[in-house]
Amino acid sequence: MEQGKYSVGLDIGTTKIVAIIGRENEYGKIEVLGSGRSKSLGVHRGVVNNITQTISSIQQAVEQAELNAGLKIGSVVVGIAGQHIRSLQHSDYITRPDAEEVINDDDLDKLCNQVYKLVMLPGEEIIHVLPQEYRVDGQSEIKQPIGMYGGRLEANFHVVVGQVSSIKNIGRCIKSAGLDLGNITLEPLASAEAVLSQEEKEAGVALIDIGGGTTDLAIFKDGIIRHTAVIPFGGNVITEDIKEGCSIIEKQAELLKMKFGSAWPGENRDNEIVSIPGLRGREPKEITLKNLSKIIHARVVEIIEQVYVEIKNYGHEEQKKKLIAGIVLTGGGSQLKHLKQLVEYITGMDTRIGYPNEHLAGDSDDEIASPLYATAVGLLMNAVQSDNKKSQPEVVENHEPEKVLAGEEPVSSGTTSQMKERKTIFDKWSEKLKDFLDNAE
Repeated sequence: MEQGKYSVGLDIGTTKIVAIIGRENEYGKIEVLGSGRSKSLGVHRGVVNNITQTISSIQQAVEQAELNAGLKIGSVVVGIAGQHIRSLQHSDYITRPDAEEVINDDDLDKLCNQVYKLVMLPGEEIIHVLPQEYRVDGQSEIKQPIGMYGGRLEANFHVVVGQVSSIKNIGRCIKSAGLDLGNITLEPLASAEAVLSQEEKEAGVALIDIGGGTTDLAIFKDGIIRHTAVIPFGGNVITEDIKEGCSIIEKQAELLKMKFGSAWPGENRDNEIVSIPGLRGREPKEITLKNLSKIIHARVVEIIEQVYVEIKNYGHEEQKKKLIAGIVLTGGGSQLKHLKQLVEYITGMDTRIGYPNEHLAGDSDDEIASPLYATAVGLLMNAVQSDNKKSQPEVVENHEPEKVLAGEEPVSSGTTSQMKERKTIFDKWSEKLKDFLDNAE
């Protein structure tokens, strides 16, 4: 197969590293060609804390994916999360020299670039600048201002900020593993791309991605990203609690959680007992499932309540900001029994489990379609979109929206401009990071 006909998403998580190779088929669905998974050894709560181990884990996952697909991996789209990620709302404006000229891509780029110059706390860098609504000469709630006339162009932005050192460490790991960094994107955005429908984003929805080390939140309303947050707790903390509470080793605690764990203590009767083999000839331990689910319940409630505080901070109670589509749970932690019911009980919001199968081709492996792989599938989709954009000029010679823009007519379809806008959002940081890594050599 030719180089460039397939794309790669790489999810560097706290518990696992996943590499997925895929391409878009003729129906616009993602066809997975191969995947690899390895235990993540050098990552803690989404942040690299051991470069050597992380490089080794990345290489393991990549080699497995290459073997499965029979292809060589070159460039990857990688996700970023971790407790250092925070987000803020920001408004900015530009005054255009000529109000009689229509607003074009350059004006939007100029406005976006202005936000990138915001002064951050020491050691922080802007990762994404995501435009929400625009205002032109005081006229508000404009989703796409291209083609309009006006002297003052304003916008509300959702700005995602991260620790420079953490981001550079991820870039260094990718480079040292013999790969090229094609793009870097926020993991909650990738998960949202994989499991949310456009209708849900329009109606208002909160995506909760429960990973091993962190729980990521992304809130959408009117089709626009409104709020993101990373809570530094995930499935690993639950495993740790089981280990301490039942005095067993981590491997046994993880197995117990997956096989018998429940987020709802009322489900288990007092006489349900599981026996754990003792270490090195010691007596086996007997653990009641009711006690196990009480330990899990206490920690899960804490995580969900923290996420709910973030949802309420967005202003979910207000009628204008109501999230009609409720909550979508995804990530490995979402597979915990009775979690959906507990989330509905705590928040009072409709809840479903999000599977990334909607965008996958029909013959895809069932394992890839599980919530565990939501982020990796989202990153692969991002990689496919980026690669399609790069190859577009050669493939599409007579692109209608391009013609319309060139003639500076008021534009009815914003597809080209939206595509360019997305490119500026997702590619600027990657370019900066790649420049840094090249200079550091």
